[in-house]
Formats: sequence, C-alpha cells, structure tokens
Amino acid sequence: MELLARISKDRIGVLIGKSGETKLEIEKSAKCSLHIDSTTGEVFANWSDESDPIVQIKMPDVIRAIGRGMAPARAIRLIEDDVHLKMYDIREWVGRQPNQIKRMRGRIIGRNGRIRELIEELSGVEIVVYRSTVVIVGDLESLAVGSAALERVLAGAEHGTVLKFLENERRRQKIDRQTLAMHDERKPTASTGFDALVPGLAAARERRNERRFKASQVDPEDEEAVREMMELADDESIGWEEE
Repeated sequence: MELLARISKDRIGVLIGKSGETKLEIEKSAKCSLHIDSTTGEVFANWSDESDPIVQIKMPDVIRAIGRGMAPARAIRLIEDDVHLKMYDIREWVGRQPNQIKRMRGRIIGRNGRIRELIEELSGVEIVVYRSTVVIVGDLESLAVGSAALERVLAGAEHGTVLKFLENERRRQKIDRQTLAMHDERKPTASTGFDALVPGLAAARERRNERRFKASQVDPEDEEAVREMMELADDESIGWEEE
C-alpha cells in the first residue's frame, strides 16, 4: 500500500461520506482501494493493475484537498491532467499567533466572502480557506495568476491593488489569446498565385512572419529566447556589402 497523505480526524468522515459513498466514488474514479487509519488520519491506496500512473501521482493532492476543507466532489477534479493544486500555510506569512491567522483569513475571504469570490472570478481558480491553510485549484495559467494574487494579499497588499493586478492580467491574457488566434488565421493553407511560381517563397514568408510574431513576444532580457528568435533556417544566410 502507498501512503497518500495524512488528514485531520474531523475530515475523515467527509472523505468517507455517508454510508461510504464518497470513498467508493474516489476509489472508482482512481481505480484503487483506500484504507483510512482513523487513529492517525493516514490515508493509503492499494492500486489496481488498471490504474493510471498519472492518477497515482495526483491522488495525494485529492486527499490533501479534502483534508484541507475542499468538498470531495470538487477535489476529485484534481485527477484530471489540466487541474492542479497549490497550498499555502498562513502561519508562514504572519506567524503562529491565532489573532494574526484570523486576521489574515479575514483579509483573504473578505466581507461576506467577496474578496475570495473576486479573486476566483478574475483568475479562474477555486480557493478554500481552512484553519491556517489556503488551497488553490485550477489549470496552470489560472493557478499562476491566482497564486500571485493570493501571495500579494498574504504579503499585505491592499485589496484594490490586488484586484487591479488581476484585471490587468485578465486583459493581458485576452490580448494574448486574440493575437495567437489572428496569427493562426493568417497562416496560408496552400501556395497560390506568385507563391506557386517561386519554390520555397511561401515557406520563407511564413518563417519571416513567425519570426516577427516571436520578436513581438520575446523578452529582450531573455538571452536564450533572443538567440532562438535570431536563429536562421538551413536555407537562410546573412550577407553584407558596401554601396
């Protein structure tokens, strides 16, 4: 058996579910059998021959998410390839004093849960605050943005500043998606007209357009990215001459 995670005793009942339904659902989805030690809170998995190795890697996150306050029906999504988890311990930011942990929990959640809702809405993540732990779940892109926003809150940034950051990030992502879509639409599907008369012209034009597109996206401080952008194709060369 493989040890997946250790959860608090008050979350064992949630993991098992009414009449064991939640446990059975997780076992069915992951193709394993779970063994829960009610004394220590340790959760073990006995994998079947049909279980997916990727699911085996991701199952500890499912158990941790449930143990840290997430509903099992939502935590089970972590089995999917494009859903990931990140955890924060509030104590690492404010210390172990209960009043400071409570204050930071309030800052993350906001009045009537409004701050948490806005971060979730603007970044696309799901946030669960449980005791001194914050769990964030989402795809890689949304997780990067949501984590950056949460870290700003934990570091003491004003809510308005954090929300402004999220709005700017959502605007940037929208522009990036539109730019990529336009770039894909402009790719020629076949050589026609003058391109058809000159062998290799269409391919050369496509490489030029891709280089221009990459150049507009490259960070000039990233030497590797600049070197890749400037790399010539096999049939390209650079020449110099005086007038």
